Amino acid sequence: MTELPRPISYAELDELSVTEIAAVRAKAKKVPGLAEMGVTTVLDLVTTYPRRYLDRTRQEAIRDLRVGVEAMVIAKVARIATRRTRGRPPKTLVTADVTDGHGFLRITFFNQGWRERQLPAGTEAVFFGKVDSFQGRLQMNSPVVDLIGDKTGRIVPLYAQSEKHRITTWDIGGWVEAALEKCRARGLAEPLPDAVLDRFDFIDRTAALRGIHLPSSMTEVTEARRRLVFDELLRVQLALVLRKRALERIAQGIRHDVSGELVGRFHERLPFGLTGAQRRTIDEIKADLAGPHPMHRLLQGDVGSGKTVVAVSALLTAVQGGHQGALMAPTEVLAEQHFSGIRELLAELRVPAREGEGEGTLFAGTDVERPLRVELLTNRTTAANRRKLAEALRHGEVDLLIGTHALIEDAVAFRSLGVVVIDEQHRFGVEQRAALRQKGADGATPDVLVMTATPIPRTAAMTVYGDLDVSVLDEMPPGRTPITTRWVQVPAGTDEVEAEQPVWEHVRAEVAAGRQAYVVCPLIEESEKLEVRSAEETYERLDGGELAGLRLGLLHGRMSSADKEQTMGRFRSGDLDVLVSTTVIEVGVDVANATVMVVLDADRFGIAQLHQLRGRVGRGADASSCWLVAAGATPDAEARLTALVKSTDGFELAEVDLDLRGEGTLMAERQKGRNDLKLASLRRDREWVEKARAVAFELVDADPDLDAHPLLAAEVALFLGDDEADFLLKS
Repeated sequence: MTELPRPISYAELDELSVTEIAAVRAKAKKVPGLAEMGVTTVLDLVTTYPRRYLDRTRQEAIRDLRVGVEAMVIAKVARIATRRTRGRPPKTLVTADVTDGHGFLRITFFNQGWRERQLPAGTEAVFFGKVDSFQGRLQMNSPVVDLIGDKTGRIVPLYAQSEKHRITTWDIGGWVEAALEKCRARGLAEPLPDAVLDRFDFIDRTAALRGIHLPSSMTEVTEARRRLVFDELLRVQLALVLRKRALERIAQGIRHDVSGELVGRFHERLPFGLTGAQRRTIDEIKADLAGPHPMHRLLQGDVGSGKTVVAVSALLTAVQGGHQGALMAPTEVLAEQHFSGIRELLAELRVPAREGEGEGTLFAGTDVERPLRVELLTNRTTAANRRKLAEALRHGEVDLLIGTHALIEDAVAFRSLGVVVIDEQHRFGVEQRAALRQKGADGATPDVLVMTATPIPRTAAMTVYGDLDVSVLDEMPPGRTPITTRWVQVPAGTDEVEAEQPVWEHVRAEVAAGRQAYVVCPLIEESEKLEVRSAEETYERLDGGELAGLRLGLLHGRMSSADKEQTMGRFRSGDLDVLVSTTVIEVGVDVANATVMVVLDADRFGIAQLHQLRGRVGRGADASSCWLVAAGATPDAEARLTALVKSTDGFELAEVDLDLRGEGTLMAERQKGRNDLKLASLRRDREWVEKARAVAFELVDADPDLDAHPLLAAEVALFLGDDEADFLLKS
């Protein structure tokens, strides 16, 4: 009996050069262009998916087009011409009249002279773009163009093209079809277990790849996409879960003493009660710290939700068991803010005596309570103080060390580092985070709590921070007064000063009532390219104009550390009424007396950044306001500003942000695998993120090294690679 050939795996396709495909070899001049597009192997080729489909059963006629609506039409070029426009500098304007036999459409391109060569009269093409009207004629400005040639069929896949290398959608489609034909005899290996295929009613991989590239209906595309999206998400989740479980198995943790009195004393001395969310989160962390494995937890909380109290509770758990704690912040301003706030929270708190504590420490031989010692280490710490601090750390005389990346320098050695808190984790590089974890004593890995004040949608957190356990502070402390947000529109051609008048009147009224305000600008100094205000120009204008007579301060990233701290100190102490700043104040600046936040050119900021800036006010009992000042905003900017006016819930805004921007910025938090999420979208495929994660845990918990699933294990290594695996482990 003839043995059937073994199905071909993705790993084998990755070892085959695209030049193994005869149709690619026939156009050898285009191979360098393919490489530039990231396609060098047959696997790269078959996972280059269509960006959209032309459903010829639903194409629109030019006569049915509506102004303001995006549309796709198939039309033939009747005439095309190029001319130079007047003005400085002159531009190249290409205009083409196209027709589908039922009407004419004007197509225009700016500074794309090559379009005249691409679209000579008689060329049939697909034009996709927004329909406008000019001088009574329908037109599209700079639409996406796909050449049709003699392509037939009801559903036509359209791929990204390379004008530079003259690679058309039909080139790629033809090469993919040839590659799939070459695989037909053996078929494609199926990595998913039968149980998973059955549970979700998935088609097999061979059918999925043919369905995405060579569909006979849009239903077939939907089924194919569903399967291939799951494959991509499962690979990411498997990498994360494998690393998470390996860390729990391999790393030697510290079993902390969670029965001590120190944390309880801290909570009793707080001038406010803990929220339910804080209590729940502290209990989750406590359970981690009592266990044998190192904690690796993300603490998500909206601005003002009380993350600092939770973090300090974790650090004090280390101290009450005879260990030390460290908190690393991304900037000196934030580190100094944490130091000031935490020192105040812990003022006069004493560490209960521990039997036999402190051999070789300042407190050796004593069985009495001692004061808690908190220190600060940044680049501003003098060399002499650094030496003293290093000595005290080595001998265990410092309980909590707060600082910037200076904490990870080789000269900084702890006697017994037990808990590490990393604030605003995304601002640190992988190596910086790993270096702090490696400062544990005797091979023990310190417990790590990473904090972020940027709320992340649930499905995105599962993908960006999927190797961490997640705690969410979703409840605001009592006594917080909601912030009122207003959007001040300054339409083009209107009097800017007059439009902004209510803003500055409000600032003056708040200052007269004894309160303070922030004014935030996007740039430090004037830029000819961007018509935005600079902090320096705004400071001078307000100081001599709208806010004349008030005490103004200026803060931006190019100032020296000493000047920044001096300015912030004056604002904290009330010596300044208004702080004009760049986004250097985005995170962590906490002045309860500040009740007004004015953001100029607010349309140039993202939702998360605006929400962070707004969170600098509303930190006391007084009613607070946020004014978003923006001139002519784009539709996306309008959506962002409208969302901020409507909601102060950071998690709700994060979902809006994901819908508006997609996941690109979120996925940038992760070090990309080479083929990371080509098809899947955290926005559109939320349900599949959760399902893929559940399947990943099932598979790994039953089979820790995926020995029973070699194809899946090979694909995780292939697509995410060693670098990604290291990143996931270190982060």
